[in-house]
Amino acid sequence: MTAIEDQPELDTTPDVGGIGHAIKRQEDDRLIVGQGTYLDDVVLPGMLHMSILRAPMAHAKLISIDASAAEAMDGVVAVVTGELMAQHDLAWMPTLSGDTQAVLVTDKVRFQGQEVAAVIATDPYIAADALEYINVEYEQLPAITTPQQAIEDDAVMIRDEKEGQTDNRVYHWESGDAEATDAAFEAADRIVTLETHYPRSHPSPLETCGAVADVDPVTGQATIYVTSQAPHAHRTLFAMVAGLPEHKIRIISPADLGGGFGNKVPIYPGYVVATAASLLIGKPVKWVESRSDNLISTGFARDYHMKGELAVTDEGKILGLRVNMLSDQGAFFADAQPTKFKAGLFHVVTGSYDYPAAHVVCDGAYTNKAPGGVAYRCSFRITEASFLIERLVHNAAFEVGMDPAEFRLKNFIQPEQFPYTTPTGFVYDSGDYPTALRKAMDHVGYEALREEQRQAREDGRLLGIGVAHFTEAVGAGPSKDYDIAGIKMFDSAELRVHPTGKAVLKVGVKTQGQGHETTFAQIVASELGIPATDVKVVHGDTDNTPYGLGTYASRSTPVGGAATAVVARKLADKARKIAAHLLEAAEGDIELSNGQFNVAGSPDRTVSIQDVSLAAYTDLPEGMEPGLEGVHYYDPPNLTYPYGSYIVVVEVDLDTGEWTVDRMVALDDCGVRINPMIVEGQIHGGLTEGYAMSSMQWITFDEDGNCIGSNYMDYMIPTAWETPKFELLETVVPSPHHPIGAKGVGESPTVGSPAAFVNAVIDAVQHLGVTNIDMPVMPHRVWEAIDAAQSAG
Repeated sequence: MTAIEDQPELDTTPDVGGIGHAIKRQEDDRLIVGQGTYLDDVVLPGMLHMSILRAPMAHAKLISIDASAAEAMDGVVAVVTGELMAQHDLAWMPTLSGDTQAVLVTDKVRFQGQEVAAVIATDPYIAADALEYINVEYEQLPAITTPQQAIEDDAVMIRDEKEGQTDNRVYHWESGDAEATDAAFEAADRIVTLETHYPRSHPSPLETCGAVADVDPVTGQATIYVTSQAPHAHRTLFAMVAGLPEHKIRIISPADLGGGFGNKVPIYPGYVVATAASLLIGKPVKWVESRSDNLISTGFARDYHMKGELAVTDEGKILGLRVNMLSDQGAFFADAQPTKFKAGLFHVVTGSYDYPAAHVVCDGAYTNKAPGGVAYRCSFRITEASFLIERLVHNAAFEVGMDPAEFRLKNFIQPEQFPYTTPTGFVYDSGDYPTALRKAMDHVGYEALREEQRQAREDGRLLGIGVAHFTEAVGAGPSKDYDIAGIKMFDSAELRVHPTGKAVLKVGVKTQGQGHETTFAQIVASELGIPATDVKVVHGDTDNTPYGLGTYASRSTPVGGAATAVVARKLADKARKIAAHLLEAAEGDIELSNGQFNVAGSPDRTVSIQDVSLAAYTDLPEGMEPGLEGVHYYDPPNLTYPYGSYIVVVEVDLDTGEWTVDRMVALDDCGVRINPMIVEGQIHGGLTEGYAMSSMQWITFDEDGNCIGSNYMDYMIPTAWETPKFELLETVVPSPHHPIGAKGVGESPTVGSPAAFVNAVIDAVQHLGVTNIDMPVMPHRVWEAIDAAQSAG
């Protein structure tokens, strides 16, 4: 059993600013004054500009391309086609999921917005204008727009160029014990079923994707500035694609990457074409995609069609879970994906509950849509899994006549059961779910709300109370199970303390606005006592940081933060030896606290970390290597498992279906909080995204595969006006295997909140006969569901 506690006592003073201090973000000063550095800020001498011609239809044979008129324009340097790329063996590239993807179309178009050709020009506007003068002849083909259509026996093959591919299936994957699950269902009093679609959504980072490629024609050195969440992994993939020696490739992801949310993990054709163009022309080439291109063609998320069944007793005990999931992967299987898990970590779908059996069957299908499935603010498809189980649990409680919160408390994994192995093989590290939910219930006044709901119904009002409790799996990952394109998912930190006591920390993960430059410095501050403001954090440059797998799946603190803590402890060990030398004491008698080394029992005999840092270069014990620096590659022993209890109160208008949020209470347990203020900021952002997905965001396609939603008039981004107020709570159950007990938090609120919002709306109208409304829960859908239920009697 793991103890629940408040945030641990601070072990550093405010001037040091270690773990637990809500210090202001160091990176914000430059951002506030407009001095951030983004991809489009990169300007190189002699730089050319690239614009991409995209396919206007979703499925078509490519008949011909005539670029002569474009090539004749003043300022146009070259037009790159798939045929030209094929001449250099660059027509196709590997994806992070182990699939292949066309760089530029050579045979047929497979989704609207696919890259067909690129213009290289002296000016970005000339490059864009020249696209209009490229004549492309297509033969349009019928489009497949749903995975259900794609797996029909007579469906036209989308990936007919793939050797060995015989249909539109991307993968078939199973997890759990089918026989034990069948037995659980045979023993059940009731079987509760839910079919739902987690719709396609888009991460929509503030900065779109882009690249500036600079290949030196003499040395072959390639310096590629690129919007990347994983620079080192991208460098390795570039070497695989282009055949360039990896040591001659330098990837620089600009300091202030304007958001990622999974959208900047895949390799996009624009990166490759810009690099190839620079290689062929001998000049730097910049490509920055437009907002519409980003919305149409880059990594979508979700699009999971899910059927779940819960086997339960009349007393409300869950006996087993059965799930069938069909994902729409688009035309290429291109998202980041641990090789071992074809459906990502979707098999965490058993959730926060204790039952003996589960069986999960997952299939993926190619369709004529842009490649999708990126882990938009979640760990490899856990958002979808959490939504399914929390919607199922809500409906199961209604079926057996129990309160949804009581149902959860009855079925929770109990604190004494940790570490807990789920029926699908995850080993949850720690938690106290009942305390978390009860604390959220107490805060919101749950019993009084239920009474208010009963009274409201008598008055003809529709009040809904939505409960959701999620468990996420983050920190990918232990190398025994997790890899991307075969590369193990460890991460790294390199720390150097200079003679004056100032430090430089270089990390393999890459910030996208999460506050790494502050939180990672705070870890060093806690371990060594060097003030956080004296620690410079370097990231995003493959020539100047140790190898790492980057930032996504909430892995920065669980893996990169752990590497930072461990390398700082290595330096602390050496520093103790130096302190013992300076204090003429035994090393075993040296204590380190808040940057001060003293001899145990002799508080007056003390030297500071700054004294020791200077001595590391000037006054060392006999035989000790000079300097105070080190590097550590951290291979986590397990994932970490943050969790939370969310409660939403809504009121639904019976006549219009419109619903408004009265209250939203979010309790998160992410283990030890390094910077509480940054944690709360991440929770606010995640809750906003969860609210957006549940209420308004909808990427749709017509029957020809045309994307409806290529701008922010059609694809809604919530502003402060629409976003409800959030009430935040916390508990702290440290991760037992993480060096500082942290679990990660950036994705938790996006994982947990959609089910809470939808459950609240369903809770308001379930007594009218409504058991499900798919996201986004728009007013017309609510009204139609009520009308259908009432019409059915």
